Amino acid sequence: MEERLQKIMAQAGLCSRREAEKWILDGRVTVNGRRAALGSSADAQRDKIMVDGKPLVGAEEKKYLMLYKPRGYVTTMKDEFGRKTVAALVRGCHARVVPVGRLDYNSEGMLLLTNDGALVNALTHPRHEVGKYYEVRVRGRLDNIPRLSEPMRIDGYAIRPAEVVVLEQDEQSAKLRLMIHEGRNRQIRKMCEQCGLEVRRLKRVAIGELPLDPSLKAGDWRELTESELLYLQNISAMAQEE
Repeated sequence: MEERLQKIMAQAGLCSRREAEKWILDGRVTVNGRRAALGSSADAQRDKIMVDGKPLVGAEEKKYLMLYKPRGYVTTMKDEFGRKTVAALVRGCHARVVPVGRLDYNSEGMLLLTNDGALVNALTHPRHEVGKYYEVRVRGRLDNIPRLSEPMRIDGYAIRPAEVVVLEQDEQSAKLRLMIHEGRNRQIRKMCEQCGLEVRRLKRVAIGELPLDPSLKAGDWRELTESELLYLQNISAMAQEE
């Protein structure tokens, strides 16, 4: 059965549909020896689909993992500088999973990994409004904490206002719960920097209504339960209808 090329690539766990479209436009994809065009269709069982000169591997069994990412790991599967990656932590899952979004090197907490490209796109695209929740320990200009929930620009991009709840506060520091949508590179740290606040610890505690499993220790992972997966699949289904 013929399907859009970007859908086939996403189902194979290679990338999201959005990323697949970019690869097609960049000329990295061929079908039966011919350069693919955006909007091209193919039959994954019949046609020879190549990406960067390598055959597209058929769809794998879908894997959905929850990892408690420790500090000191990068959220990539390979690192050119030789730093520790989350790939090493989930090696035992026996699948080519990729991170859903990112957590920077010095941040910790909940990270989802999967080989379901459609789900990656649904959870990471800002228009799908899947909130990411963090607990953040800060010090500095504590009187500026309310500014975190106001409109601001990060790297020239107007981010949506965060939802901020003060969980604890004394004269020296505060523990906050922040909810953001975009998850841009080092977004919370840059938001705090603009407000004169220093981030001492940053931990992601939930994605949407899915919380970090409190039984997981830093570096541990497990597969998602049926109910957790159903929740995420409902998000993915709604995103594909848009």
